[in-house]
Amino acid sequence: MTDRPFRWGLLGAARIARALIPAIREAGGEVVGFGARDPHSARAQAFAQQWDVPVLGTYEDVIAADVDAVYNPLPNDAHLPWSAAALRAGKNALTEKPVALNTEQAQAIADAARETGQLHLEAFAYRFQPHVDRVREIAAQELGEIRAVRGLFGFHMTNPDDFRWNADQGGGALLDVGTYPVNLIRLLLGEPGTVTAQARWTPGGVDLGLSGTLEYPHALASLDCGFDWDQGGSTQRLTVTGTRGTLDVDGVFHSHTQEPTTLRVETGGQVRTESLGPGNGYARMVAHFQRAARGQEALRFTPDDAVAQARVLDALLQAARTGQRVPLN
Repeated sequence: MTDRPFRWGLLGAARIARALIPAIREAGGEVVGFGARDPHSARAQAFAQQWDVPVLGTYEDVIAADVDAVYNPLPNDAHLPWSAAALRAGKNALTEKPVALNTEQAQAIADAARETGQLHLEAFAYRFQPHVDRVREIAAQELGEIRAVRGLFGFHMTNPDDFRWNADQGGGALLDVGTYPVNLIRLLLGEPGTVTAQARWTPGGVDLGLSGTLEYPHALASLDCGFDWDQGGSTQRLTVTGTRGTLDVDGVFHSHTQEPTTLRVETGGQVRTESLGPGNGYARMVAHFQRAARGQEALRFTPDDAVAQARVLDALLQAARTGQRVPLN
């Protein structure tokens, strides 16, 4: 135990880092600083001034600094090299989703965490929202045997320079918004036996939109994701149907809500609603990670879970490209 605040170093000045900085401070941690490809760039200096966070130098300088953990929100192709480097430098690591480009890379990060004894977590902050725990509870206790799950997440992406349009950097709808319904389906049903998928492809070879099915012995789960959906915001929805009822949730993947999230439950011909939150999943995730790193509680989601997540994503992409059912065993 120590009275010193838990110290964080950030890699880059990505948009998502702007959500984590206040979350770290809310969780009682300290942002020691961040690194940039060009620490002297106007962008890095503006980020430092806006968030009152020092520029420590390059990514290497952050990993070498006196920090307890490194947060990696870099483009997807930079997750493996920099998160593994942080772990091997004796730092715990929090890596934005998806954890890596594929299963092999996810396994390499898991191996680095195991070999070094450092903690690694894939940063699905939505999992720490109170409504997600309640969704899992209702599904397990009130809906009977689950027969169908459907998750949707999409928005309208307009920036032509975004790395998510680049296949080499792990672009595409599935590896961005599609990771969420896949993750929540796995939380509810476990690992699928087989998957199928279809996609709409850009000329550059990334999935503009993808729809897939995860097959279970007694249930089918479907996901839909896209980069050319609602021009006014994002569409996020979950429906869980069992032998005794149905649960519907809008806004289910929000990681930081200013308003409560409403769950609609229909069982036995009766309908009720429950509202939970608002909540900051980022702050809850950070607080949990800090406690786990200090040995105060077990990590809720292990590196092996991130490997299993990557395995399903790989299978969905393979199914979309080949038009064939892809087994996961």
